[in-house]
Amino acid sequence: MWLTKSDERKAFTMLKEGDQAPVFDLPSDGGGRLVLKAFRGQWVVLYFYPKDDTEGCTVEAKEFSSLARAFERAGAVVIGISPDSPKSHDKFKCKHELALRLASDEEKTAADAYGVWVEKSMYGRKFMGVERATFLIAPTGKISRIWRKVAAKGHAEAVMEVLKAARKSAKG
Repeated sequence: MWLTKSDERKAFTMLKEGDQAPVFDLPSDGGGRLVLKAFRGQWVVLYFYPKDDTEGCTVEAKEFSSLARAFERAGAVVIGISPDSPKSHDKFKCKHELALRLASDEEKTAADAYGVWVEKSMYGRKFMGVERATFLIAPTGKISRIWRKVAAKGHAEAVMEVLKAARKSAKG
């Protein structure tokens, strides 16, 4: 059966905990690439955000960055993804001294795959944009937890708590 682009979007928006995380290979800050498969065997905190250097996105990035060492000690890598260019990510990281990796999804392929490229509305105007969302991906590549329509403030700490609990239950 062949899927149309809109059918594919509908299929991907139904991601749920326990599903295999969609793979991606995206350009990143610093001129590199971020490939999800490269992180197999460790926890991945994958957070999608709308735009570099905007109020909520800066709060979220700074909070994840402030916990970067704690995430590292917990065996997790934190990756932020937005439609901004790698050059924009470099400026954003430098300006706010961020200690995390940022991937550029200018074509919105990862956002589509994770179901976060959605129709939004502001002041009665409808437009397409990134829904702030986070996916905790287990070392097996399966989605352990999903947060949608995230409030930026305090989110990084909430993710850290869930990561700690998930690691304990995985060790069983």
